[in-house]
Amino acid sequence: MPAEARTDVLVVGAGPAGLSAALAAAQSGAAVLLADLSPGPGGQIWRGATANDGGESGSLLREVQSQPNITLLYGAQVALTEMVPGTGRVVQFSGPHGPHRVVPEKIILATGATERFLPFPGWTLPGVVGAGGLQAMVKSGLDVRGARVLVAGSGPLLLAVATGLREHGAKVLAVAEQASLPQLLGFGLAAQRSGKAGEGARLLSSLRGVPYWPSTFPVRASGAGRLERVQLGGLVRRTLDCDWLAVGFGLVPDTRLAALFGCALEGDAVKVGAWQQTSQAGIYAAGELTGIGGVDKARLEGLMAGCAATGQVGRLRDLPTQLEHAHRFQASLSRSFAPRPPLQRLPEADTLVCRCEDVSHAALQTCTSWTEAKLQTRCGMGTCQGRVCGPATETLYGWTFAGVRPPLLPLPLSDLLEDSLKGDPL
Repeated sequence: MPAEARTDVLVVGAGPAGLSAALAAAQSGAAVLLADLSPGPGGQIWRGATANDGGESGSLLREVQSQPNITLLYGAQVALTEMVPGTGRVVQFSGPHGPHRVVPEKIILATGATERFLPFPGWTLPGVVGAGGLQAMVKSGLDVRGARVLVAGSGPLLLAVATGLREHGAKVLAVAEQASLPQLLGFGLAAQRSGKAGEGARLLSSLRGVPYWPSTFPVRASGAGRLERVQLGGLVRRTLDCDWLAVGFGLVPDTRLAALFGCALEGDAVKVGAWQQTSQAGIYAAGELTGIGGVDKARLEGLMAGCAATGQVGRLRDLPTQLEHAHRFQASLSRSFAPRPPLQRLPEADTLVCRCEDVSHAALQTCTSWTEAKLQTRCGMGTCQGRVCGPATETLYGWTFAGVRPPLLPLPLSDLLEDSLKGDPL
């Protein structure tokens, strides 16, 4: 694409929500630019998906790629954005092919979610990785055949990760779920009402022989330079020798880009109206960043956002009823797998909470807010810009993550220099 382009609709994020939004918008005849930081489509849940795949992901990708008015831009991150008089909102992307400036009429944000990491002694050891992170590594070619893996944390993702690891030859030692048995039973009933119980049953069936321990969580990881063993606490108290610990305490909406655009938040998600409209005119949001709810919710919200952004009112008639069911399931998911109080007591005084800046739990206990922590300790000012420690401090201390500023990720200085030489306001 040219270094500067206009488009009717800009969709940021090529997971299920973004793909659905781009397709719906393109079916109106609008020119659509679909951009994603990853080298290909699918987001985290469909990472590595292609149009040749069977099932839902392959079908949707084939439809998207068949639309001549959808331009795909992969490996690109939003670097800067600004309202320019006489031009409108300008969004600059940075990527391997240099900066691209886009002037969209409408924007649909579908940036998905990130894993919630909660610090405990030893969580920074090599071999301790995010549950979704290890899943992505395996999809990208990591050989785990014969490796002893403990899957721990919270949420349905753990079952999917454990199943995938087992299919790739790993020896899954157990799944340790911090949610209590009553919480899990409540979620099971909600899943049954939503028609999702079959999927969970299939995952559990594929994990036959693998212990599933509720009210159980890692309290310490240890080893000489690399993970060797994990100590579990809660209902099941034992120490397991292992090669990998795949741990993630659920997902949190990735609202950083929405905050950069000035969109209002509600809790930890982007606040949207009836048609996925955010608080900013012409900007819509869909998928996990409006609340964690799974693929069905993401696709429905993407469809609604794509139709609403392009004036396809007739197609919106039945969507609110379908979304109501998806949102009820979302609420049950949030209740059932919310981090329980014992997790707040996992870090010891010298446990790192911000691993980018080596900020310990003891240093943060004297602070009263996220802003004070940044000023006093540099928490959140490292490479990840608070993506890891932000959600962790919300859970541990009840702080509200704030202070999002561009760029959201490290940016090549050459991209900034190019704009500077042009005398560009960006």
